[in-house]
Amino acid sequence: MFSISVERTVDKPIAEVFRILSDHANYSQFKAVDKSRLVKEGNDESNGLGAVREIQAAGATLHEEIVAFEPPYLLGYIITYSKPLPYKHELGEIRLTEKAGKTHVHWRSRGHINIPLLGNWYFDKQVEKVGQRAFGSILKFIDNMPAPSAK
Repeated sequence: MFSISVERTVDKPIAEVFRILSDHANYSQFKAVDKSRLVKEGNDESNGLGAVREIQAAGATLHEEIVAFEPPYLLGYIITYSKPLPYKHELGEIRLTEKAGKTHVHWRSRGHINIPLLGNWYFDKQVEKVGQRAFGSILKFIDNMPAPSAK
């Protein structure tokens, strides 16, 4: 089983951090992501509940369905399709908490790679290692983004 947990306090308002993290079509702005697109719009909001995003990163393609959408505090997702490795995904969750004008982010993902007859533990450890780095890199990028200019 892989278990990824990354926490970081970002020096941005909670609404801005949530907006950036829920903007699925623009994940390719992050160094850890090669391509991203919105495959299916959500029920009430394009990036909301029911939306499906496709992420291509580190040689993998993942489809993530949004299963929890509570702006600006919670974004939950489940991996419904993956290649080349078959994911059995149990949890994808980004929780945000406002702290003195900053945003504490706790990003978790849990599941396992299911390949019969092979050492699944090896693939789980690789996903865990790459995921830790990718989530941390995304949050660091957001923290270092310039503030939107006033118009």
